[in-house]
Amino acid sequence: MNNLSAVMPIEVLLVEDNPGDALLTRIALEDSKISVNLSVVEDGVEAMAFLRKQDRYAHVPHPDIVLLDLNLPKKDGREVLAEIKGDEHLRRIPVVVLTTSQAEEDIVKAYNLAANCYITKPVDFDQFVRIVRSIENFWFAVVKLPPE
Repeated sequence: MNNLSAVMPIEVLLVEDNPGDALLTRIALEDSKISVNLSVVEDGVEAMAFLRKQDRYAHVPHPDIVLLDLNLPKKDGREVLAEIKGDEHLRRIPVVVLTTSQAEEDIVKAYNLAANCYITKPVDFDQFVRIVRSIENFWFAVVKLPPE
């Protein structure tokens, strides 16, 4: 088990503009054996403000991991990923791309931008919950996350 999760909850930032997918992610994480705090923002501009603790996000927790959709309003997920990985204060945060896109071009671009993994969202509820729980089991229980 990750040492952090034994003491403190895992801080997850979900960048997702689809309220249904955000709700499904929240439901899947609620049954977790690991304590998880989920913060949700709906677009790329808000994601970067959250990560940089700007304006209304001045006192938010530093995320241990980011779950990032690619197709976002205002600033798309590819731009967000590039900004995260290009920022010396943010680049160590693992970014899991969780998107509907199965396009090879998106997969290659995400990895070229240093995504930690790329997962295509299933449309089926049960499969979606299984995917989120798989992310949770791997990233929160197996992987040693970097300190802030």
